Amino acid sequence: MVEWLTSHGLVPYETALAEMEARVSAIAGGRAEEAIWLLEHPPLYTAGTSARPDDLLQPDRFAVYETRRGGQYTYHGPGQRVAYVMLDLNRRERDVRQFVSRIEDWVIATLAEFNVTGERRKGRVGVWVQRPEKPPLPDGSPREDKIAAVGLRIRKWVSFHGVSINVEPDLSHFDGIVPCGITGHGVTSLVDMGLPVTLEDVDAALKRTFPPIFGN
Repeated sequence: MVEWLTSHGLVPYETALAEMEARVSAIAGGRAEEAIWLLEHPPLYTAGTSARPDDLLQPDRFAVYETRRGGQYTYHGPGQRVAYVMLDLNRRERDVRQFVSRIEDWVIATLAEFNVTGERRKGRVGVWVQRPEKPPLPDGSPREDKIAAVGLRIRKWVSFHGVSINVEPDLSHFDGIVPCGITGHGVTSLVDMGLPVTLEDVDAALKRTFPPIFGN
């Protein structure tokens, strides 16, 4: 069974990383069950393995952490639900691409609980929403905003890091980076889209939509 953990208050990034590392080692060694950890961080930026230095636009704004997850620069902060996913692919399926696809499906299904249509975009990591009410981009293409980020790492076929869903963060905090190295598109949140959604609402939706996709 997957253990669901929820932390209240802001969890320092160093603390979360150390606890994740310990739990992943325990899962890989057969000493602990799989876990999903729901939490918030204080404002910070993380750099994935593909991060480009030029994408850190305001290096002195918040603390910056180098991390070995996949992806580029990401913001975490209050009002954003971070879900750290510590699942054992030895018990499931040793297919990283399929696993990432299921993580994205999980986020999309969670957003659908609030009548939000989340979508993938080729060449753009994360989950996106169309914003037809906003002016189109300079090339005439429709405006789309990112609402959730995905960044994972696999060690001994156990996953860690995970996803972040923008519920009600300060969207101006994303201005210090080029989110996930993607220019020309914006960032949004559930509340920014006019939905009075809380972190607790999102937690409940994440728990409801997990079993149909992952089987437990």
